[in-house]
Amino acid sequence: MLSHDTIWGAIDALAARHKLTPSGLARRAGLDPTSFNKSKRLGPDGRLRWPSTESIAKVLEATGATIDQFLSSLPGQARSDVPTGSFPPQAGSIPLLGFAQAGAGGFFDDGGFPAGQGWDVVDFPASPSRKSGVYALEVQGDSMVPLYRDGDVLIVEPGAQVRRGDRVVVKTRDGEVMAKVLLRQTPRSIELTSLNPDHPNRTFDMAEIEWVARIIWASQ
Repeated sequence: MLSHDTIWGAIDALAARHKLTPSGLARRAGLDPTSFNKSKRLGPDGRLRWPSTESIAKVLEATGATIDQFLSSLPGQARSDVPTGSFPPQAGSIPLLGFAQAGAGGFFDDGGFPAGQGWDVVDFPASPSRKSGVYALEVQGDSMVPLYRDGDVLIVEPGAQVRRGDRVVVKTRDGEVMAKVLLRQTPRSIELTSLNPDHPNRTFDMAEIEWVARIIWASQ
């Protein structure tokens, strides 16, 4: 069945087959590099955005894939012509990265979704792992005690709507990555409460923030 999720999933699978991120696939096809980013798949009003037939035609031409091969990536379709191991992890396994590494460049696209190389993989229950784009961050150190301790794994859902009181991961444009509680967010600023009472609360101009993602699950 064709749906918003399955069409975008087929594009992601095509990118993975050619060892590209969605941004890399768009760039190879001569499109805006952000065309296929997960942050672009919903409009500001929450409406679904679909890839155009022109953009699909361009990526097929750029990769040499046929329409049959593209459609074979849809759920329920045969994948016999696809090399084993060329698709993203199946439901139950998600990308994993340490907090210390998350601040470095190359691990996320401009929407805060996992991208690039260097990710590990961790198995997790089906419910959080089946959400589109989720990934795991491993807590390192004691800056988040008593709520999260060294070695705990946080499941993060980029692109999800965040509300006051949500636990979130925030990355600044300076490369700082932190887990906080969202106290208040306006178009101009964001106020964050620290999980550890020994660490100060933080306030940033939104221009200083690269992305905010919601923590939806934690292993403790």
